[in-house]
Amino acid sequence: MTDLTALTIAEARDALAKKTFTAVELTDAYLAAMEKARALNAYVLETPEKARDMAKASDARRASGTVGALEGIPLGVKDLYCTEGVRTTACSKILDGFVPPYESTVTSNLWADGAVMLGKLANDEFAMGSSNETSCFGPVVNPWRRKAADGSIDPTPLVPGGSSGGSSAAVAARLCAGATGTDTGGSIRQPAAFTGTVGIKPTYGRCSRWGIVAFASSLDQAGPFARTVRDAAILLKSFASVDPKDTTSVDLPVPNYEASIGASIKGKVIGIPKEYRVDGMSAEIETLWSQGIAWLKAAGAEIREISLPHTKYALPAYYIVAPAEASSNLARYDGIRYGLRVTGDDITDTYELTRAAGFGSEVRRRIMIGTYVLSAGYYDAYYVKAQKVRTLIKRDFDLAFAAGVDAVLTPATPSSAFGIGEMSGGDPVEMYLNDIFTVTVNMAGLPGMTVPAGLDSKGLPLGLQLIGRPFEEETLFQVGEVIEQSAGHFTPAKWW
Repeated sequence: MTDLTALTIAEARDALAKKTFTAVELTDAYLAAMEKARALNAYVLETPEKARDMAKASDARRASGTVGALEGIPLGVKDLYCTEGVRTTACSKILDGFVPPYESTVTSNLWADGAVMLGKLANDEFAMGSSNETSCFGPVVNPWRRKAADGSIDPTPLVPGGSSGGSSAAVAARLCAGATGTDTGGSIRQPAAFTGTVGIKPTYGRCSRWGIVAFASSLDQAGPFARTVRDAAILLKSFASVDPKDTTSVDLPVPNYEASIGASIKGKVIGIPKEYRVDGMSAEIETLWSQGIAWLKAAGAEIREISLPHTKYALPAYYIVAPAEASSNLARYDGIRYGLRVTGDDITDTYELTRAAGFGSEVRRRIMIGTYVLSAGYYDAYYVKAQKVRTLIKRDFDLAFAAGVDAVLTPATPSSAFGIGEMSGGDPVEMYLNDIFTVTVNMAGLPGMTVPAGLDSKGLPLGLQLIGRPFEEETLFQVGEVIEQSAGHFTPAKWW
């Protein structure tokens, strides 16, 4: 029989409809793959019994003629999403043993459409990281490996990107058909680039944030990982909804994103921002970007150089706004109501001991930065100025779109995946620079998508990023599919 885990969501959906195999058989194939790939550490919790029960229920619904949009499709869930009755920790010791009595809106949507949950996927602690090395469960290993100059495989383990590294690694290694992610400053798009997968961060407000553990509330947005642009479009249709429990979710009709796949991009105006040609960018990234421009031009798009002059301020502004919101959001973890508790001599001592034991070093760093920039005497000097810069960043994009630009094409990352430990032990700013091409999208609340576009000289995947107008994700799927068709698909050689 064909390896069922090799099928895309679209292919599995069609085969299930033809009754080529059952949802239980498809789920069992993924559960077997997960068991063999534990060296990747992509899953922090496998839920085989729940998965089989959901698959059986899916087969029963299909037999009765009731079929959802994701009927029988096995998915992995980032450990930031609350799942009713299933442990959810945000990969932090401070939420050790927390089992939510409720389900996030996005995962509720997925289960309502018939999807099957395989388990919870690793992420950087509280989604704070660019490499998936800050999880309390240990680092995730990228399924890709570098090729040495002589053609042999370098055994050095690589990071899968962050914070949604478990999701990207699992999709790339075929340990789930698709996965949920969250993106605060690039945490879907950057790991997608590092693993040769497709990742989309929708417009802020397109998907409900209710039931997703908060990092920075004005920046966080849910989105899917998939192997193809079509699969990402299928998933986003189920992710997106208005939600009365989330006042930032937007009440707009959810389009049939899949219908945009294959539409001509002739006449579309693609903006190329000159400010994204940053110092130190590798020649391979520059070449990849030029190749992407050529593909879109050949497909009939108009290429136009644009200026986004406040781009250079995006990263420092982001690392003021995001920690400020994190310090506020993470104040609720005090050892009193749920999760870890380290009992002290009095209530204040309990707070301090619990938070010291429960939070990792990166989370503590960001809480301290955030508390500092919100403190009296520094609020105006840092936080207020950063929010003003954020407004200017959004205005740059607004002006480009008003001038007729339909989408913006940029690199997704400044390099391919790096080795575990190569950056995490040094200057944290070096790690933060991994988000240099992605943070503007969150600061402006825009949709952004990474599409695999090639391999570097060491055989590692590289991605291109598309940035769109608010709530026009269809354009990203339309243009992204052109890049995908031109570049082809990329799958890691199996070593695990």
